[in-house]
Amino acid sequence: MTAYSTDVRSVSLLGTGHALPTSEIASSDLDRQLNLIAGTVERVSGVSRRYFATQAETAASLAAKAGLLALEAATLTLADVDCLVAASGTMDQGMPCNAALIHRELGLSARAIPAFDINASCLGFLAALDTLAWPIVAGRYRRVLIVAADIASCGLDWSRLESSAIFGDGAAAVVLGLSVDGRSRLLATDMSTLSEGADLCCIPAGGSRYHPTRINQPFDDLTKFRMDGKNVFKLASAYLPAFVDRLLERARLTRNQLDWIVPHQGSHLALSHLTKRLGFSDHKIVDIFAEHGNQVAASLPTALDIAIRDGRIQRGHRLLLLGTGAGLSLGGAVLEY
Repeated sequence: MTAYSTDVRSVSLLGTGHALPTSEIASSDLDRQLNLIAGTVERVSGVSRRYFATQAETAASLAAKAGLLALEAATLTLADVDCLVAASGTMDQGMPCNAALIHRELGLSARAIPAFDINASCLGFLAALDTLAWPIVAGRYRRVLIVAADIASCGLDWSRLESSAIFGDGAAAVVLGLSVDGRSRLLATDMSTLSEGADLCCIPAGGSRYHPTRINQPFDDLTKFRMDGKNVFKLASAYLPAFVDRLLERARLTRNQLDWIVPHQGSHLALSHLTKRLGFSDHKIVDIFAEHGNQVAASLPTALDIAIRDGRIQRGHRLLLLGTGAGLSLGGAVLEY
């Protein structure tokens, strides 16, 4: 996904929304559950609390709530949407795609609008934003509901605290359409995949490669999330500065011309990297990590919605959306909100 300055698209985030599971889990609760010294989980993870889905909650149900909130913010209804895209990083089930399940959850069966997934791990929202902007500009769709919903909590290995305690569950959505005033624009997008890091973040199970009928090893362990955090950070750090420079050059903006940086809430180390290595002022970074953890693809749009709803992000502000994801991939978008 590569965009040049001639690829400016007059699209707008017409409305945003996010939804959280009902169960709030404090790090002190996890300390007790895991028989750890008080303060251990928060010290290791940088997360004070996060939300975990209950047995009654699914990614589709959370996505539907977030989607309806985004439509409400846009003063639109489901009747105004002509395409539904799920940008989740995890699957609700092996088949059908998440979008079909969200489509049903929203009661859209009678309308039969198209619904499909764009999965780029934690960068799903950015990939969907870039991809769907083109058909909107071309007139193929008028308004697209993009939803990212992830339940990471069921796949965590609590014997590896550094890669489990950072996660939370949640969903976020945006309604994407043509810019109504000419001010809102997508200025530049980019994505790079460094596949030498493909095994650094993974859940082996869930597909055909490690299907129970095709392996001769225990299956349960393959369903757990695995991450080599040290080498993820090392690989991303080597490429991210030049990636950001290239993206801003394509947007014809400098760092000082940005009003806000809305990053994927990957880890407290990754967020610290934005200020120490990438040269961004910490007061411009939207950071919700301590209260939500890493919500996979839902992280970035959740942070975006929170900053819009609390008034930090205003129409006309210039935003850099930025993140990394399994693959290992780097992704970014620059837009005038």
